[in-house]
Amino acid sequence: MSRAFLQLEDLHDFAAAQFGSERRLIRVDRLTGGTKKGVYRLHLDDATTVILYVWAPDESYWPTSSVVPDDPFTDASGSELFAVSHAALTAAGVRVPRLLTMDREGRHLGTDIALVEDVGSLRLETVMETDPARAAGLLTDLGATLGRMHTTTGPRYGKVAEVQHAEERESTSVQRLAEDVIVDRALLHLDLTAAREERLAAAHGQIAAHVRELRAAVRPRQEYGLVHGELGPDHVFVTPAGEPVLIDFEGLAWFDVEWDHAWIEMRFGDRYPDLNPVALDPDRMALYRYAQVLSLIEGPLRIADTDFPDRDWMLWLAGLNIEKALAAVAPL
Repeated sequence: MSRAFLQLEDLHDFAAAQFGSERRLIRVDRLTGGTKKGVYRLHLDDATTVILYVWAPDESYWPTSSVVPDDPFTDASGSELFAVSHAALTAAGVRVPRLLTMDREGRHLGTDIALVEDVGSLRLETVMETDPARAAGLLTDLGATLGRMHTTTGPRYGKVAEVQHAEERESTSVQRLAEDVIVDRALLHLDLTAAREERLAAAHGQIAAHVRELRAAVRPRQEYGLVHGELGPDHVFVTPAGEPVLIDFEGLAWFDVEWDHAWIEMRFGDRYPDLNPVALDPDRMALYRYAQVLSLIEGPLRIADTDFPDRDWMLWLAGLNIEKALAAVAPL
């Protein structure tokens, strides 16, 4: 498909309304890496920059797919999710890009947008690769941030915006256990991927049995913290002042903190202990680790069917996790 991304001329009226006659927009760079929304750096003639988020159909590469109805980690994109999640993280003392303005009525560009502080281009993953000593201090700070998130608790699980709406309606609906949602999610991902991957089809029964065996070891618990959902060192920027700043948090949810840590442990590798994680349930961690392996097959295979520009990387990621999924059920 042919995608229409914003160009400099598309933003003149918006820039004039936002910055007045004192500052002029002189360049627009569309930043790469995002799959759900457009991210643009706006350069002004006084040498300052800001970041523009754009939620428009042409900016998302994700095709629709079957989902588990009460899975809080589906469709994690949109301006309302951004606004509510930004407010929740700010209230929890988490450093995120400062929100400058939002337009959720399409007044300027015909779609939802947000203008936020530009915190720079330095990602934590780059510091971890090039300056391990400096990374140690940043990881300590990030760990403290995660500690604040994961010890901020709520009575229900779900996307932060959805839980807020339920509280406003004084909803008392009974939720099933979070771990059962994850089991259904994992088995759905298995079904979807087995339909297109012969090795997974051959091992379908073993993998499904392994998921259920992991679930059987999990003891019931209903205590939920704020979880990012897909936090890696690429989702943390480092400001010139040395502050770690979280981005891509529209999927913020109240959920088992082990869901966050299963992902974070995978993404931070041998530097994960530097984050000084909170106490975790090992059985819940084991289930969530494996569920995320299956997720990292289904998602990359689905997006690889689109015109996503880095299709080969998505196929590599899916292949890596196919090997992990099969290794867990391979005979000793």
